[in-house]
Amino acid sequence: MPLYLLDYGAGNVQSLANTLTRLGHTFQWISGPDDFDKATSLIFPGVGAFQTAVDGLVSRGLLEPLRQYIASGRPYFGICIGMQVLYQSSTEAGDTPGLGVIPGIIDTFSSAEKSVPHMGWNAVELLDAEQGARPSEGIRTGAHYYFVHSFRASYDPDRAPEAARWAHAVAQYGQEVFVASVRRANVFATQFHPEKSGAAGLALLDAWLREPEAVRADAPAASRVPRPPRPADGLTKRIIACMDVRANDQGDLVVTKGDQYDVREKGAGEDASGEGRAVRTAGAVRNLGKPVALAARYFAEGADELALLNITSFRHSPLRDQPMLAVVRAAAEEVFVPLTIGGGIKDTVDPDGTLRSALEVAGAYFRAGADKVSIGSEAVYAVERMRAAGGVGDGRSAIETIARTYGRQAVVVSIDPKRVYVDVDYAGPRAEEVVRGAEDGPEAERGKAWWYQCTVSGGREARDLSVVELARGVEALGAGEILVNSIDRDGTGIGFDTALVSLVRKAVRIPVVASSGAGSPAHFVEVFRDTGVEAALAAGIFHRNEVRIADVKAALEDAGLSARRDM
Repeated sequence: MPLYLLDYGAGNVQSLANTLTRLGHTFQWISGPDDFDKATSLIFPGVGAFQTAVDGLVSRGLLEPLRQYIASGRPYFGICIGMQVLYQSSTEAGDTPGLGVIPGIIDTFSSAEKSVPHMGWNAVELLDAEQGARPSEGIRTGAHYYFVHSFRASYDPDRAPEAARWAHAVAQYGQEVFVASVRRANVFATQFHPEKSGAAGLALLDAWLREPEAVRADAPAASRVPRPPRPADGLTKRIIACMDVRANDQGDLVVTKGDQYDVREKGAGEDASGEGRAVRTAGAVRNLGKPVALAARYFAEGADELALLNITSFRHSPLRDQPMLAVVRAAAEEVFVPLTIGGGIKDTVDPDGTLRSALEVAGAYFRAGADKVSIGSEAVYAVERMRAAGGVGDGRSAIETIARTYGRQAVVVSIDPKRVYVDVDYAGPRAEEVVRGAEDGPEAERGKAWWYQCTVSGGREARDLSVVELARGVEALGAGEILVNSIDRDGTGIGFDTALVSLVRKAVRIPVVASSGAGSPAHFVEVFRDTGVEAALAAGIFHRNEVRIADVKAALEDAGLSARRDM
C-alpha cells in the first residue's frame, strides 16, 4: 500500500510521521507533482493559516495534482488544514479559494462567550448511529480529541444541507456546533489532530489505515441529522506538565526547577575570611531527571500537554543548540499530545555573523516535532515598541512573523510578572489594576495593595509595563495563548496567584494558562473555579511525585469540572 504524506511546507508534520512509525505503518513523502500518481492513499496534515497552506501548495506545484488525486477516488485523509482546504474558501484568507470539494465556507469562531483559538481537548459526537456502526470506523463518541484552531466549518443542516451531508462528526464549543470530521466517498478528514490525541487519536489513525482501500474509498453521504447546541460544551480543562531544561555544570541537559527562579541547590560552606562561619552557598544545578524520560512518563500518566522550556543561555545560537533540538526530536517520538518549546525564539546572530530570524528558529523546532513555541522577553520588547509607535506592531516581531506563517495558535507568550507594593489608597496611573489583600486571605497579604509589573531575562530585570498592558499587547500582535507565571509564587506550593490570573483572564479573549505556586490538587480546582482559565501548569510537584496528574484530574471531576480521561 503506497501511503504518501503531503507536507505543504508550513505545518508540523513530524508528529504525524512519528505516529505512523509508532503504529508500524510505512509511508513516503510527496516530493513533487508526479508522486501523486504513485500514491494509493494520501494523508494531508498541517496547522497554520488557510492562505499560507494554499500558497504553499501553489508555489510547489501541488494544488492541482492534489485536486486531481481527490477526484480520482483514491483514499484521502486530511487533518486540520487538510480538512479546511477541502472547502470553497475561508474568511481567514479573503479571496483565496480552497479546493472546492465541499460546498461551504470556513469562518471564525465567535469570541462573544469564549476564548479563541479553540484550544484543547473536546468531546466529539458521531452524527449518525448507522455511520458509526462499523467497528473499524475509529472515532469514539464521548472520547476527547485535541483541537487547536480559530476557524471552523459550522454545522447547520437547515441552512447548508449539501455541506451537512459531508459532516461525519461534530463538536460543540461554547454554543457553536461545528464539524469535527467529514466523510464521504474517498474523503475522510478531521478538524482535530489525531496524532496529538493520545490513545484515542492513535486508534483512529490505525483503524483508517487498516481498513481495506476499497472501504476507505466508498463511504456514504451522511444523513442531515439536527444537532442543536446543548447547555454545556465538551471542552475539558487542560493539565500541563512543564520541564525547565538547562545544562548542568558538566554540560548535560537536565530538568531542573527553581525557587523564585533560582535553580541551584543550597549548600553549607565556609566564608572567605577563614573564620569558620557557616554560610549558604550556591551548589550544583538541581537535577530532577532527564527531559525525554520525564516527557514519556508524563504522557503515560495522562498529561494533556507538555512544555519543554530551555532556560540555558545559548552559547552560539538557538539553531546551533543541537542538544536541545535532539531532545525535542526524541521527545516527539515518545509523546502523542501537544508539545510546546520555549527558549531562544528570537532574532539572533550566529558567531560568524549569519542572521537568524525568530521565524527560522521556530521552524526548526516545528520540524523537530514541536507544536507550539513559547516567547518570553522578546514579547515584552515587542509590546514596548508597539506602544511607542501608537499601538501598531511593526510586523517584524517574533509573535507577528510566526503567527502570520503558522497561525496564532502556534504562538504562546510566557509572562513573568512580580508584585509592586503600593499604598492601600493608591490612585496612580495603574489604579485599576491594583489588587488588595483579602481579609480572609494569606496573613502576609492582609492590609496590603500591589500591582503586577512585567520582567524580562528570567525575572532579573523589571520593565515599565503592567501585566494587563502586556497581555493586551501580545494579543493584539497575534499571540494565541498566554502562560501566566508568578515570580512571587514560584516554588512556594501555596497555590496559584488567582488575583494575577484573573486580571489576565479578564483582559484578553485568547486562552490563558495559570502557572506557579501549585502544591496540591485543590489548588488546580481553585484556579479553574475562581478564574475560568483554560489550563493550569505545574512542574516541581510533578517531578518530585508530590502530586500525581491522576490525582489532579480526579479532584477536578469531584468538583464538577471536566477533565480528559484517555480512551
